[in-house]
Amino acid sequence: MPQSIHSTRHVFVYGTLRRGGRNDIARFEPPPLFVGYASVHGTLYDLGGYPGVVLDGSGRVAGEVYAITESLEAQLDRLEEVEPDGNGEYIRREVRVRVGNDELACLVYEIHPSRIAGRRVIGSGDWFSCQQREP
Repeated sequence: MPQSIHSTRHVFVYGTLRRGGRNDIARFEPPPLFVGYASVHGTLYDLGGYPGVVLDGSGRVAGEVYAITESLEAQLDRLEEVEPDGNGEYIRREVRVRVGNDELACLVYEIHPSRIAGRRVIGSGDWFSCQQREP
């Protein structure tokens, strides 16, 4: 019997893992299933070649939601340098995300707070719109 959308693991991606991004999630194996566009409460920071979100509720951050396997989740953990002690570059969090009429539990890779000092906030909350303005 196929799994329902609610019993599958999901990830919310907001930066280079988005469609067309440098690390487009569709290039991973097994390929994820696109669920929809969404946003989360947070503040988006420009870290140079990629963004980082802090899930603090002060703004909205645009992204995409995908259904993923445990194998793909492990690959994303390595890419995002998640460490069991919470001191990696990113910290894996779980938040509720509304996608259309559904509310799904999604993994979100939140930047470690020590990495945002002196970094520019992306006021639009959209990494792609920020990148399109860059020369």
